[in-house]
Amino acid sequence: MGHQIALEPTEVGPRNVTKAEGVARGFDAGNEPPDHCDAPARLERLVCHHGQPVRYNAPVSNPHKSPATESSQVSPLTRGGVITWLCAAAMIAYICRNSLGVAESTIRGELRLSEETMGYVMGLFFLTYALGQIPTGALGTRWGSRKSIPLCAAGLSLATAAMSMATGAGLLVAARLANGLFQAGLFPCCTNTISAWFSSKLRAVPTGCLGASMSLGGAIGVFMTGFLVVSIGWRATFASYSLLGIAWAIGFYWWFRDTPAEFLAERIGAAKETQEEALQRESTGATANTGASAVAEATPWLPIYSSPATWWICGQQFCRAAGQIFFGSWFATYLQDARDVSVATSGVLNSLPLIALVVGALAGGAISDGLLAMTGSRTIARKWLATVCMSLCALLVFGAYFVQQPVVAVLIISGGSFCAAVGGPCAYTITIDMGGRHVGALFGTMNMVGNLGALAFITGVGRFTKQGGNWDSVLLLFGGLYVAAGLFWLLLRPEGDIFEQSLISSDNNASPDPAARP
Repeated sequence: MGHQIALEPTEVGPRNVTKAEGVARGFDAGNEPPDHCDAPARLERLVCHHGQPVRYNAPVSNPHKSPATESSQVSPLTRGGVITWLCAAAMIAYICRNSLGVAESTIRGELRLSEETMGYVMGLFFLTYALGQIPTGALGTRWGSRKSIPLCAAGLSLATAAMSMATGAGLLVAARLANGLFQAGLFPCCTNTISAWFSSKLRAVPTGCLGASMSLGGAIGVFMTGFLVVSIGWRATFASYSLLGIAWAIGFYWWFRDTPAEFLAERIGAAKETQEEALQRESTGATANTGASAVAEATPWLPIYSSPATWWICGQQFCRAAGQIFFGSWFATYLQDARDVSVATSGVLNSLPLIALVVGALAGGAISDGLLAMTGSRTIARKWLATVCMSLCALLVFGAYFVQQPVVAVLIISGGSFCAAVGGPCAYTITIDMGGRHVGALFGTMNMVGNLGALAFITGVGRFTKQGGNWDSVLLLFGGLYVAAGLFWLLLRPEGDIFEQSLISSDNNASPDPAARP
């Protein structure tokens, strides 16, 4: 029992192993090594076996393996805590984003600004928000979520606080531009976090919760701001909103770690460094993994943008975002002009499709993951679910066109909004499923295109109606956007990743994240 065992270097790839190797590595002889032993390189390790040093060749952890698969010891409660933190960030971001619309007339009157100027103040947010998606998403991938998300939350909070100090249009514009830029990095980093913490069959639920939190935060912001502006003034209102984001950033940075393994190591101690790992690093000069990539990997932009899968993912997002922004921009005006309802009534009716968005997003995440668990097919759980939901939304919207009663028409449109929201988590989740090691870049690209679609709809409808366009035609355009979204989903092949479908191959980046496969 006290003798030294020397094992020969192992060959590349899975193979049958000896009894001694099986005992040393923890699996039965004659079987192939498990998933964590399939890395192409193996390091010689020195451990103690019954008090004596034993030297053998052990596998290096797979660099392509998702951190979500590195540890199965993280409790559902902890993973629930992760998504709760992310949802809180989404709510705070949308409170800060949407509250300006309610306070706009008060600010405009106090600062003596024109409606046109305030239109630029509100609209320029989407410029930096859209254009900032890709660079901030790539930066978040490089730095890791623990650093990037609190930075984004603190930045958008300080920008919101700056609005409370404005004495003219200049600072308002600068604050909105900064707010858009920092919010642009928030959601790509959130999808990176979901990719790291949740397995491929459990990702639609957290993305659904994230989407629902955006809508809920927007609704809360609109509701609270009306009361706060009257009671404490618009400056104190924006200052108080900024404190929420600062407090969140501090708490998240203290609690969160980029991967489950890091969380266990620091919070539970289940992955503490052992003597053998210390000896390994001492002999090889390796350093502990901090959760970020050990080697900074350049983003393969050409393979990403030359992939038809990227085109279809971005196409559906352009149409969905353009359609959804209708409820946050022109829908109340449509009800007032085309349905002849009062301003107060239009506000109440406008809230119905927004509530449907929240409920639908929560339901959609559970349905998509449930379908994936039952069928093991992304085509069914992502593609066909989204296609059917977009089609149902379009049918209901077209049906509402022929209904004369405003309340009934809005209820039908809200049903369409619910259907669209059920398919919504499929869009966020498919970027995680197909993004490989570059989820942030793919999501950022998709979200950028989506926000350009929203901006195009807002400005396009304004010009259309100014030139005498009919509001009923706008409703038909709204329904048509979801028809187009469904067609883009039909074109998508969701199995594999975007690099496998790219017209420009990149061997270094073609390998998908194994955990992303169903």
